[in-house]
Amino acid sequence: MTTSGARGKSSFLTSYLALFAALYGGYGALSPFLPAYLAERGLSPQEITTFLAAATLTRLAVGPVAGRIADWTGRAQALLAACLALAGISNLALLAGHGLWPIIVIGIVQSIWTAPLAPIADALALAAAGSGRIFEYGWVRAAGSAAFIAATILTGFLVGIWGNSAGIWACGTAFAAAAVFALRLRLPPREKAGDWRMSPQIGFGALAAIPAFRRVVLAAALVIGAHAMHDAFTVIVWREAGISAGTAGLLWSESVAAEVLVFLWLGPRLLSWIGSPGAIALAAIAGALRWAVQGATTWLPALAAIQVLHGLTFAALHLACLALIERSVPDGLRATALGVYGALGLGLASALLTLAAGQLYGLVGIRAFWAMSALSLAAVPIALSLRGGK
Repeated sequence: MTTSGARGKSSFLTSYLALFAALYGGYGALSPFLPAYLAERGLSPQEITTFLAAATLTRLAVGPVAGRIADWTGRAQALLAACLALAGISNLALLAGHGLWPIIVIGIVQSIWTAPLAPIADALALAAAGSGRIFEYGWVRAAGSAAFIAATILTGFLVGIWGNSAGIWACGTAFAAAAVFALRLRLPPREKAGDWRMSPQIGFGALAAIPAFRRVVLAAALVIGAHAMHDAFTVIVWREAGISAGTAGLLWSESVAAEVLVFLWLGPRLLSWIGSPGAIALAAIAGALRWAVQGATTWLPALAAIQVLHGLTFAALHLACLALIERSVPDGLRATALGVYGALGLGLASALLTLAAGQLYGLVGIRAFWAMSALSLAAVPIALSLRGGK
């Protein structure tokens, strides 16, 4: 490789590292502290739940549409930069909100602009990575996960000094920086999208007609959806078992560290060794084991041992799903596909299974994790059916 070629690849990678770090840093600054900020503004727990539900439903509806607009117009970079800027502004508008409905309206507007961010950023990064020839997508996604952790820790200190509004300011600032980075992205040469850009309706119909894409979304919905019990009740279960808040935080951090490791190093090698369908099957089996153990015991050494499986149940799964989408979906439908994958495979499945998890936990307690184990295991035959690439 020539020096100029290496320098060119490095500049491609650097621009995407900056974008993903700022984007996920914004998420890390806001997500953990938003409920406390809303409570500070006088919202009750039920009203906070209403706000979060309205924001989630908005993102689920807008994400696929925004992805289709990006594909249809061929202006994904400009759309991403505009949405980041508007997301930052509407996020700061929360500082002026008082009362339930004004805050919900602001939250819905903010969700409209945040819905396209991750899918379009992923679509641009996958195109720039060149199927690993220029850089690995996992590297930039690892930077995002690491930035999320760092931003959460830093914002926690800022909240201690300036109050919960610090998270709002930090997120708005990060999104503004990400908008600048989005405008400065290095893009690969544009390829002709052909008939895929004729109509938004044709785009969704063509996407639904791809069997491999449908199976990827279903497998992701089962494996990611099985995390619902963990996300909603794990800390509650741990605290009731006498595990301190500090230890619970360490266990959670262990799982995120495993996620970063898989994105950064293990994931690309795993896909090379066993292929994307094999990686999805492995993620599903790891999920089945993880939730089976969590449904059987709160013994601390066992809990510590299974946290590393998060690297497989989320990061390896995500890398494999994106690789299959890149392989099976035409370029002109890529952002649309990622929007649908994020909304249905990740968002809607998690939302519905979180509701079911609440009912299950109320009925059988910790054993409800076994249902998540079975759900994850159900993705194995779907993953294996993808080996033919159809």
